[in-house]
Amino acid sequence: MRTQQHPDGLRGRYKIAAAFVALSGAISLLPLLAGCNVGPKYSRAPVETPPAYKELDGWKVAEPQDTQLKGDWWEMFGDQELNDLEKQVDVSNQNVASAAAAFLVARAMVKEARAQLFPTVTVGPGVTWERPSSTLGNGIVGTSGTGGTGGTGGTGSTSASPGTFTDYTLPFDATYQVDLWGKIRNQVKANIYAAQASAADLQNVRLTAQAEVAVDYYNLRSQDAQIQLLDQTVKAYQDALDLTKALYETGIDSEESVAQAQTQLDTARAQDTNLGVARAQYEHAIAVLIGKPPSDLTIPAKPLDAPPPAIPVGVPSALLERRPDVAAGERDMAQANAQIGVARAAYFPSLTLSASLGLESSQIAKWFTWPSRFFSAGPAVSETLYDGGLRRATLQQYRANYDETIANYRQDVLTAFQQVEDDLAGLRILEQEYQQQHEAVAAAQHTLNIATDRYKTGLDPYLNVITAETALLGNQQTEISLRMEQMQSSVQLIEALGGGWDAKQLPSGASMVAKP
Repeated sequence: MRTQQHPDGLRGRYKIAAAFVALSGAISLLPLLAGCNVGPKYSRAPVETPPAYKELDGWKVAEPQDTQLKGDWWEMFGDQELNDLEKQVDVSNQNVASAAAAFLVARAMVKEARAQLFPTVTVGPGVTWERPSSTLGNGIVGTSGTGGTGGTGGTGSTSASPGTFTDYTLPFDATYQVDLWGKIRNQVKANIYAAQASAADLQNVRLTAQAEVAVDYYNLRSQDAQIQLLDQTVKAYQDALDLTKALYETGIDSEESVAQAQTQLDTARAQDTNLGVARAQYEHAIAVLIGKPPSDLTIPAKPLDAPPPAIPVGVPSALLERRPDVAAGERDMAQANAQIGVARAAYFPSLTLSASLGLESSQIAKWFTWPSRFFSAGPAVSETLYDGGLRRATLQQYRANYDETIANYRQDVLTAFQQVEDDLAGLRILEQEYQQQHEAVAAAQHTLNIATDRYKTGLDPYLNVITAETALLGNQQTEISLRMEQMQSSVQLIEALGGGWDAKQLPSGASMVAKP
């Protein structure tokens, strides 16, 4: 009996159909299998938050009290020159540019990790010229001879003539690693959190640069005020020297008084000249902060005379969302938590689906014909049986790293509260000190007026005038320094409060994978 068989071409089609039906069935189960995630659920570590700032008692706050800082916080100082300088920080500051590039790197790494969720398809057409070795196998490719019966023998010969041929291939390969246990998804999450932390770091660098510009600016304005004071003092000392000379020429005063007045004038002139060094350095520092060579920036002189603005402080709990460095620490914590899920997934088997199809022929004319087809498809499961404790150690590493980020986050919060309290205390105490110093300046001026009048009438020596003038100058310089410290503390308080930033401004995960 003859058994009927399918034609070769039909049998091949059945095999292809069966293989792809099996592969389609496996793919249909992927949504169910991919629902597994062995990573721990993330929740922000609790921190102790005070109900109110202790040092806020007695501090003048902005009205209404719930007003929040705005993005362009420097505008509350009402100085157009400062506004123009601050606007250049975000554009030209090189530290900000570096942090922005680091954020773009972190965002690209999110896309790199997310790419593992999709199949990889490759094509590799090739032409190969091949000649097999003639020493492979027995080399018999043909025999010839004669034979007989009755003990007669035969003779024969063998020959091997391997040929050279050309192999034309056009393969398409596809591989897909099924994310059964959430390893890839957790890695994507970790990279998203890392990119968000990088975005917060960028804002922190930007805020730091803006605060440094403002601090240097008010240092420079303080130098302008000191220079103005010394200019006025030099003029007053010159008038006093002229008076002393006139009294000496009339015989009322002595040459010693003239020498004392001259010495005092020369000393004030030297102090006045020396102030130019610090002013030039502050101007150069501002130029670098806004991304310019120092030779390209000249800031006109304008003495510091404005009082610090009222700053909206808010409640301590809001600080967790308004400080970019605290937000970065919280995102670091979330990233470390996701990394634990990546490490846990290594304990479970991995499933890889692969398929390959294409065309292959030794003749170019038959390369793109149906009989030249080839294909293969199927899943592969792998599981690590022994690794010398590598997975356990890796999991311990990521758990310890998570605990470290929790401690760092809580320390960041404590430091943030400390800085706000420090600046509030500084502003409150400096305000009292400034008012007291202002009264001291008025008293010193009154003392100088009395000493000058008594000297003109010959009741007191010129030494009393010198003493009173020195006291007045010292008190005036201290008053200017206190005003400068008030402005610095105001800027530092704004920086400690986050500069009007909010964690809601962090880029979302969807924006990380979107095309720029």
